[in-house]
Amino acid sequence: MPTTLTPRRAAAALLTAALLVPLAACGDDDSDGGSAKSSSGGSTKDAGAPPKADLTVLAASSLTDVFNAAGKQYEKENPGTKVRFSFAGSQELAAQVKQGSPADALVTADTKTMDGLASDVNKPTVIAKNRLVIVVRDGNPQKVASLKDLTDSKLKVVLAAPEVPVGNYSKQVLDKQHLKVKPVSQETNVRQVLSKVELGEADAGIVYKTDAATAPDKVDAIDIPDAQNAIAAYPAASLKDSSHAEAAAAFVKWLASAEALKIMTDAGFQQP
Repeated sequence: MPTTLTPRRAAAALLTAALLVPLAACGDDDSDGGSAKSSSGGSTKDAGAPPKADLTVLAASSLTDVFNAAGKQYEKENPGTKVRFSFAGSQELAAQVKQGSPADALVTADTKTMDGLASDVNKPTVIAKNRLVIVVRDGNPQKVASLKDLTDSKLKVVLAAPEVPVGNYSKQVLDKQHLKVKPVSQETNVRQVLSKVELGEADAGIVYKTDAATAPDKVDAIDIPDAQNAIAAYPAASLKDSSHAEAAAAFVKWLASAEALKIMTDAGFQQP
């Protein structure tokens, strides 16, 4: 039985039909025009470019110099995106993540710290590695030549605290050689260890090779043999609570690229 339209329904039907005609026409125009723009390369949005965003990246202190350079390069390649770094000891960064501090990505100086944040981060990628050196005051006035020399009670040695990645690595290499070192202080990040030696507040310390390289006129670096050394790995991951998930993931992906690796290796880091 045919349905009888009330005047109100009839009016609504006519209005709907009137609206659908121009929409269908617009859809046809967009389809054709969009195809033309795509094929001609005239689209204003690069489909392969990450979205613009202001990113906050928590990064280990030993990455300070190299990441400042890497960040500028990334911003140059991605206009409209800003990368702001917050540098600290990895254990401090982990605490910030656990406390819910707003950030988009995290890069630590060890896998242990990153693994402890499995519920807070997306799948991490190791972007570089590093190794330890003994750092002494310029000219090496105390004639330090090996790890064993750090056991001299007359020597003022500064180390990072055991909960700091570089402090944990230092403990590993000293324990492996059955050496007991009594530091005059234990610092919360590697740059503080370097600073103590630079300022003459300590005779020697253990830092990453790349940190010693940032102050060539103030300190000397004593190599630690491979058989006695420890290798630091730097994993990077976007945070699950990031407000810019896609942009954060794109930045982490870029950190693992050949271009970013060149910036890292030019600064003395090793390939992952």
